[in-house]
Amino acid sequence: MKSLHLAGEEDADKLLSLVAAFHAEMGFDTTEEHRTGAIAPLLSGSPHGAVWLVGPRRAPVGYIVLTFGWSVEFGGLDAIVDELYIRPAVRGRGMGLEALDGIAKAMKPAGVRALHLEVDRQDERAHRFYGRARFKQRDQYLFMSRVL
Repeated sequence: MKSLHLAGEEDADKLLSLVAAFHAEMGFDTTEEHRTGAIAPLLSGSPHGAVWLVGPRRAPVGYIVLTFGWSVEFGGLDAIVDELYIRPAVRGRGMGLEALDGIAKAMKPAGVRALHLEVDRQDERAHRFYGRARFKQRDQYLFMSRVL
């Protein structure tokens, strides 16, 4: 995908401004220090995840973060779409869908067996969007978290 670029350390400033915008929009109470600490390892080659910029590399309009895990149920490596953000001014042009499709196409030959994500139960627009990206709700399961 031409408009999807693996982010590296040189992309930190532009990426972190996008992360700050997303966290503000979502109401996440994160500090600059928190965001930098969470993103830096992913930009420097951590095996736990990666970040891709969406749009032109010099002036990205969004980003997608994948984190990696292992699933016995799915038979191996899996990934969580931890964050997907597209600037509000350019939403609705298919870039988010293209990013998810590009990630799926890149991850399958890399051995990733399943992509997962979390979505607000009340956000019908997001449900429709992720449905178009071929994510399916697993009615019998509820994604749960324990903050440590």
